[in-house]
Parts: sequence; structure tokens; C-alpha cells
Amino acid sequence: MFAGKITAKNRIELVETEEAKLNGDHGKIIFQPELCCLCGSDLPFFCEEQSAYPLNDGMSLHEMIGTVTATSGERFKKGDKVLAVPEGQCGFFERYELTEKRVIPLDPRQPPEVALMAQPLGTAIYALRKLPNLMDLNVVIVGQGPMGQLFNACVSNLGARQVIGIDRVAGRLEMSPAMGATKIIDCAQQDAVAEVAAATNDRMADVVIEAVGHSNLALNTCIDLCRHDGHLLSFGVPPIEKEVSIRWWDLFVKNISVHTSVNPDFERDFPLAMQWVSEGRIDVQPILTHRYEVAKIQDAFETFRDKTDGALKVLLDFPANGQKSPNGKI
Repeated sequence: MFAGKITAKNRIELVETEEAKLNGDHGKIIFQPELCCLCGSDLPFFCEEQSAYPLNDGMSLHEMIGTVTATSGERFKKGDKVLAVPEGQCGFFERYELTEKRVIPLDPRQPPEVALMAQPLGTAIYALRKLPNLMDLNVVIVGQGPMGQLFNACVSNLGARQVIGIDRVAGRLEMSPAMGATKIIDCAQQDAVAEVAAATNDRMADVVIEAVGHSNLALNTCIDLCRHDGHLLSFGVPPIEKEVSIRWWDLFVKNISVHTSVNPDFERDFPLAMQWVSEGRIDVQPILTHRYEVAKIQDAFETFRDKTDGALKVLLDFPANGQKSPNGKI
């Protein structure tokens, strides 16, 4: 059985590891991934210098669908197709044991790659439940990567007056109107604060969502974009175990409410996301840009890291899927 292993900064390999098995605890399954995709929260483990290499087997992968191959619980049976989310993003295994509490059924009404998007969409839904009613509000989404694009679609569906997408990568901004943005701002070429001020008659945004994260965390820019008494949702994953510089005085005097979000609810958020994509309420197809067989994992991570050819969501086919991957842009 294979596992993914990050052996150095910007280097990931497939290695042999012990076969997964049930250890006697009730309510567990053996999950066999078939189709997975990379997430921005996987990148810090790949791109940022870690204290010791190699990292543990299985780092880092967590957006995945596949099959239950064994169970010690009652919720699922052998052969069931499911969406599973491993603990601590440690799911890069050919098979692994997992509590059935972190698994939901797969809806068969859409292709597998569409159903897979219920995982990232579920994280957006969980975050948005922390915010006020978005009807008639001006919402700015800083960062137009895969999650920013999903936020565009969600916020548009929830009735926002304006959905303003901001990024410095022109190729990503080109996708934003198709995902629900009513205005786009290229912050590499335009003054984002001035553009938002003009679009809102100097009121600024009622809600600002930070969807960049990592070393490029844009919280201070978000403070400038947000109106007095507005809301700031810090969604982007911050640098691992590092201090973040933020202009807290400006945040304080503008009386901005700050929300953070991680670890959605498996009883509410992921099932609702599966329902949305299965019913076609949100079209996720535009963000599915690249696909690789898992043997090409180094190429897949580099494509995702470098945003090659407009990469947004990069899919991975595991051997159990039997799918012949294009190994590049779809």
C-alpha cells in the first residue's frame, strides 16, 4: 500500500507503508480514496520550511471521495460510495482507517468530480453561517483562488447586492464573473481600496472575506476595505505556527466584527454542500481545471503551487478509480 510523503521543502513522493486495517474500535471504516483534489491548506506543508523532514506519512491531502472497503459500524456498508475527511489533513494513503463520523454519503446525481466539491463548498457554507444575512449587502472577497470562487457563488446565491472579487492574478479574475462576481479588481494594476470606495459610494464593504491566507495573508488590506461596523471573515489559512502582523488599532476603531472558521459540521455543512452541488444550485465545473494520476503527485503540487495554466482545482485520480488522467489541464 502506498502513501504520500513530503521529504523536503517542495518535494513529495509515494512511499510504501503498512496496509490499513480496523483496530477493533466500533464505528470505524476502511476508506479507499478514488478521486481527490488539492487544497490551499495543503500547500503550507509542501511549500513552507518545516522543522523536520520527512513529514509523517499521509501529509497532506483531505478532499476526497471513494469507497468503504470494511466497517465496524452501522452507518455504512462495504461498497458504499462516500465523501471522507481525514483527521489533520493526513489522508494521502491508498487506504486508511477513519471514524464514520467524518464521512457522508455520496450523492450519485452528479459526476464524481462535482460531488467531490462538496468538501470545499462545505467549508465555505460553515464560514458563511457565522455572518449576518447577506441580502442587499456589498461583499468583497479578497483572493480569487478556488475558495474565493466558491465564496463568489455562495454570496451571489445568498442575495448580496455586489460581489466584488479582488486578486493580483489576472487569469483567476477572468473566471470570477462566471462564478458570481459582479465586479473584479486586479490589485496588481488597480488601487483596490479606491475601486471599492467608488463602487460603494464611499461606504466600503459591509462584509470582507479574506480567502488568500498563508504568507500572503491580506487581513490589513481587508481592514481598509471594510466599512465601520462591518464584518471581516478570516478564512484563508494563516502561516503555520507563526505570528501574524495585523493593524489591530484600525480594526478596533472601525468596530469591525472578526470571524474565523475551521472544521465544518459533518451533520449540517457537508451534507448541505452535497445537496447544493447535486441539485445544481452551484455550478462548480468552471473551477475544475487540472487532473493528474496520483503517480504524478509532484507535478500536481507544482501546478497548484505555481497556478500554472490558470490552475484552480487540481484533481488526483487514485488507482481504485480506474480513470485515465490527462496529467495536466482538463
